[in-house]
Amino acid sequence: MSCKDKVMEMYGMLGQGQGMEAFEKFYHEDVTMIECTGEVRKGKAANREFEQNWYNGVQEVHDGGVTAVTADEENGVTMVETWTEMTFKDGNRMKMEEIARQKWQDGQIIEERFYYDTRGMEPQA
Repeated sequence: MSCKDKVMEMYGMLGQGQGMEAFEKFYHEDVTMIECTGEVRKGKAANREFEQNWYNGVQEVHDGGVTAVTADEENGVTMVETWTEMTFKDGNRMKMEEIARQKWQDGQIIEERFYYDTRGMEPQA
């Protein structure tokens, strides 16, 4: 299965509310995740905790989707542009748009870096 096929399967799972299942299936034990702020999380355990906390803070996902996907199969790199509109448990509603760049190793994501404008994460009325 190609990297692009895997990333499409992963985002399909995300769209069906299977975020943690996708995380377990597609992320390497030694994964490093890098936020646009420069924050770095290393290892699957640290990233699992972050992901669980993120999902626990979401009250409702209203809509979302994948805008674009590209893959460099030779170098094992994928990039996905997505958007999600959600309401958090604190009542804040936002539309988040981001690009995630994944590096694949042994059929799983070994590094993921996120690009997004934090100004776009301000609460919406």
